[in-house]
Amino acid sequence: MSSHALNKGMDMASRTTRWILAAPAAAALLGCVSGTPNYDREFGKALRANLASQVLDPAAGANTDPAAGIDGQAARAAHEQYQHSYSRPQAEPARSLIGTGK
Repeated sequence: MSSHALNKGMDMASRTTRWILAAPAAAALLGCVSGTPNYDREFGKALRANLASQVLDPAAGANTDPAAGIDGQAARAAHEQYQHSYSRPQAEPARSLIGTGK
């Protein structure tokens, strides 16, 4: 065999070896690439839109004059009356079974 043919055979073997080594390395590097850039960019967008749509006034925290309501004593009395309405039911007035004809 001539040296030219021998070199050609070695060249082919080294080229094949390079491909055998390079192919798995390239495949491993492709595993590092993000395959879902559009999904990643849009992730959570619907949730943020839903949360934002539930906010009536985004600047409400900066309001130094909150909505005026009833005074504290009236609010407490109304709350206590509401709570007691469930603990002791009010007696209903007696109903007549006979109509008055009006």
